[in-house]
Amino acid sequence: MSQLGYMEKLLDGVEVEWKFLDDIAIKISSGGTPSTGVAEYYDGNIPWLRTQEVDFDEIWDTGVKITESGLKNSSAKWIPENCIIIAMYGATVGKIGINKVPMTTNQACANIHIDEKVAHYRYVFHFLYSQYEYIKSLGTGSQTNINAGIVKKLKIPIPPLNVQAEIVRILDTFTELTAELTAELTAELTARQQQYAYYRDKLLTFEEGEIEWKTLGEVSQYSKERIGYEQLNEKNYVGVNNLLQDKAGKENSSHVPTKGNSTKYQENDILIGNIRPYLKKIWQADCTGGTNGDVLVIHITDEAVLPRYLYQILADDSFFNYNMQHAKGAKMPRGDKAKIMEYKIPIPPLDEQQRIVSILDKFDALTTSLTEGLPREIELRQQQCEYYRDLLLSFPKPEVVAHD
Repeated sequence: MSQLGYMEKLLDGVEVEWKFLDDIAIKISSGGTPSTGVAEYYDGNIPWLRTQEVDFDEIWDTGVKITESGLKNSSAKWIPENCIIIAMYGATVGKIGINKVPMTTNQACANIHIDEKVAHYRYVFHFLYSQYEYIKSLGTGSQTNINAGIVKKLKIPIPPLNVQAEIVRILDTFTELTAELTAELTAELTARQQQYAYYRDKLLTFEEGEIEWKTLGEVSQYSKERIGYEQLNEKNYVGVNNLLQDKAGKENSSHVPTKGNSTKYQENDILIGNIRPYLKKIWQADCTGGTNGDVLVIHITDEAVLPRYLYQILADDSFFNYNMQHAKGAKMPRGDKAKIMEYKIPIPPLDEQQRIVSILDKFDALTTSLTEGLPREIELRQQQCEYYRDLLLSFPKPEVVAHD
């Protein structure tokens, strides 16, 4: 029998009663925050949960611990394990979690102690997870907060406990399979990237005296040309904000100058983000355009250097590490333009440069394919999981829900 047929049979003829969340809970409570001005209230051994730690998963530990004194002198209170926790305030409003150990929480958490004689706590978790967008839409105020009153009046379908348990088994299985797939694909990507880094190092390592070495300043210069604003658009204007991190190229710019001149770049020039070099922003130009003072434009002056070869040299972590070592400023480090031009470049013969470029470009293409395919594969599995979750949890809804 197919999964779809099995689930249809599972739900066939099942009687479902819709109840308010308040009716299936032993208790719904929130917590509190010990005064942050009293040092003795913190760094204890009592787990204290904040809403930013609630993210559709099991919660085994907390980033902050409070002391017995902090507990006694605040509204924080212990909750038992396996409560359903709903974030009520701020950016995480509507997100769901399950505490797997007893803990305390702040006042922004709605802590629902489920009556297991009526409902399976993981069934409630899965249903509320499916209602995330709806719960979030109930928020009010500038931060779209919800409150305990809203939480208590959330409606939930309650089939027999044996049906709940089977729904939980199916959905937990899908969740585990998705997690396993994510781990496997991530491990595959990491292994490929490590392999790429190994071969890259091999290709760009030369014995002393084997080839000529020159400084970047001996084979290139910073662009001295200017380009008028009327020749620029969102596609050919490059600022530090539309250069992408981790050597991912660039995207269209959301800002284009409306007056004056900008630094000009030409096809095959190499553009490097000069603010916070550790972000590794670099792009080999495929057109003519303009940029600003936060982006360096490297223009090759030596015909013995292929543009793509120089790009691969400068896209190496060794260059970015060198750039950071000589950067100026602590909060917003900026590359030292003079020191950058002192960076040593190995210059093998042109045919060897081309061979190196061909190999590294193939590795780049493989890594890019994996990097783009990974989120898509995970997204498809999650969509499948959500489809079956919605199918299992789609019960006819009555107009009125009565209290017991």
